[in-house]
Amino acid sequence: LEIGNETVNFEVGDNQLNTLGKDAIRTYYYQRTGMPIDEAYAGKWHRPAAHPDTAVFIHPNAAHQSRKAGDIISSPAGWYDAGDYNKYIVNSAYTIGLILTGYQLIPQYYDTLTLNIPESHNTTPDLLDEMHYNLRWMLTMQDPQDGGVYHKLTTPHFEGFIAPDKCKQPRYVVAKSTAATLDFAANMAQASRIYQTHQNDYPDFSEQALKAALHAYEWAKLHPETYYDQSELNPKYKPEITTGEYGDKKVRDEFFWAACELYAATRHERYLKDVATYMPQHFAKPSWGMVDALGTFCFLINALQPDNTPEEHRQQIEQIAQTLRTQLLSYATTEMAKIEDSSFGTSFGNVENDFQWGCLADNCINQSISVLIAGRLCDNGAFEDYLQNAFHNMDYVLGRNATGYCYVTGFGTKSPMNIHHRLSAADDIIEPIPGFLVGGPNAKQEDKKDGALYNSKFADESYSDTLPSFASNEIAINWNASLVVLSGLLDAWGK
Repeated sequence: LEIGNETVNFEVGDNQLNTLGKDAIRTYYYQRTGMPIDEAYAGKWHRPAAHPDTAVFIHPNAAHQSRKAGDIISSPAGWYDAGDYNKYIVNSAYTIGLILTGYQLIPQYYDTLTLNIPESHNTTPDLLDEMHYNLRWMLTMQDPQDGGVYHKLTTPHFEGFIAPDKCKQPRYVVAKSTAATLDFAANMAQASRIYQTHQNDYPDFSEQALKAALHAYEWAKLHPETYYDQSELNPKYKPEITTGEYGDKKVRDEFFWAACELYAATRHERYLKDVATYMPQHFAKPSWGMVDALGTFCFLINALQPDNTPEEHRQQIEQIAQTLRTQLLSYATTEMAKIEDSSFGTSFGNVENDFQWGCLADNCINQSISVLIAGRLCDNGAFEDYLQNAFHNMDYVLGRNATGYCYVTGFGTKSPMNIHHRLSAADDIIEPIPGFLVGGPNAKQEDKKDGALYNSKFADESYSDTLPSFASNEIAINWNASLVVLSGLLDAWGK
């Protein structure tokens, strides 16, 4: 493309989003803990193993009679959560939950996707191999005695911007929480269904995951208001923990998601009753702190499968499904109405409140995913319009926006170079690891006092491609999950 003296080269083709989606999934390999990231798979971003987590302390706030403060457990594998080096159950479960929802919608697409990871030569789809690396860590976070799940595995404080193998802080599992335990239960029930056909590579995992899910759900029912609150725990227990909190004191949505997944996995009436009890009053797009949508997607995809739906449940299932469809379609209609007044032909980005922490994933992409699923599962005849809007929202993320940035590392003619990501900052390589979606413009600019430099006060231009900008330029596994799912759905359904 030539405009005056300016020339820009770009590719036109049928598989552009395929490449984007594969790199978005491959970021999880780079985030793996406890194993070398080999040059054969990572290229110049290879690195030695770090954080084996085979000797992790029980924090005093997590201690009880059978596991005392200072006791050591093994909790290996899993992914670094974001720009830091810790591992968090709430965000891990949400991340995998969203990605496995995408997998259920287009399994044939993902079954043939080759990612060049160490497991690429086994019989399981590469996407599921990568998810399993984190699922196996999550299983170690459940207390085998009572079924409760530790909220996170963490250092007391965030590490500096140093290579992971240079880190020296001790690592702890901290207090159990209702939110973490329910997210875990939902995720494990979901995984138990999906991995049933992959016994060759993961023998007994499906059975183990369902058993863990059932045990966790029982703990949560006995402890429905056990919230993780660092401001309450730190005055009582040492060392203080100052890393990401993922606090959540509203857990009806977690109960709903877990009940939906457990009903899909077991068809037991008690879980169907809980689905009805915790069902939301309206649809809200998914995020780690609001997971009703994952329950809605699960129920609409799985509940009326003819091969295993008990006849005595059918009437109630159909009633719940109709309510959820109505809620989802109402949401889609509301979001689509925003396009008319848009500067960029999108349903996202038209009001200042759209631009918050992690807005590109939580507000833009997850909106598109929700509307697309509404069109596919509710069959209201508007799918083509929904698909076009989803492509436009993706265009926004990839560069058709007020800053001109493609907000995915390694893509586009102008993309983030200084992401808030310790792995990329400490590797002495100019380019950041490719395939990461950054949080995006954030009107509050909470990180200005920490050295982030913003060139504008306008909400949609409040993006800073600087290392200190955790409020606009960090990466996170949950945000990349959104990119994985939308790029896959558009690549599969857009053709």
